[in-house]
Amino acid sequence: MRAALAPLIICGLALSGAAQAQEQAGAAVFKTCQSCHSLDPVKAGMAGPHLAGLSGRVLGSAEGFDYSPAFKAAKAQGLTWERERLLGYLADPDAIVPGGWMSPPAGLNAADRAAVTDYLLGR
Repeated sequence: MRAALAPLIICGLALSGAAQAQEQAGAAVFKTCQSCHSLDPVKAGMAGPHLAGLSGRVLGSAEGFDYSPAFKAAKAQGLTWERERLLGYLADPDAIVPGGWMSPPAGLNAADRAAVTDYLLGR
């Protein structure tokens, strides 16, 4: 019985290690975002909205942030942040929210976008 469980335990540990590495990679990428965004929902005065509780949140709905008309329209449509939408937004913000005010994050490759997306959606 123990021999049969060993591969499952090893696989679980490997997956846990991979998830931890992805978490660390996402946190590292997010540091470049912190000049405009915070994970603290009460931090005011940032150029962008806070990103706490992003998973499933309606676009343009962070309290206290003055959103572009494009984000206000997305909010009225009830669009929510989910993995594919955020990945697309980080690759090309205007393709997801035309007329939004965010510029594409410089220097992020697909792996960086995936890491920071998973990091933010897990907060």
